[in-house]
Amino acid sequence: MSRSCTNCGKSAVRANHVSHSNIKVPRRQKPNLQLLTIKGERVKVCSTCRRTMAKQMA
Repeated sequence: MSRSCTNCGKSAVRANHVSHSNIKVPRRQKPNLQLLTIKGERVKVCSTCRRTMAKQMA
């Protein structure tokens, strides 16, 4: 499975780690993916989509 949300397609992005002396080092920001079981199928969903799904089901 890839590191992307199956619902919205959100994936890792490039960002910089900035030190106190303003030195920039590239890094990756990964989405907050969580495993959910929906209708017997396990899917990786980001936390934002999970909250939205919970609101729609309630």
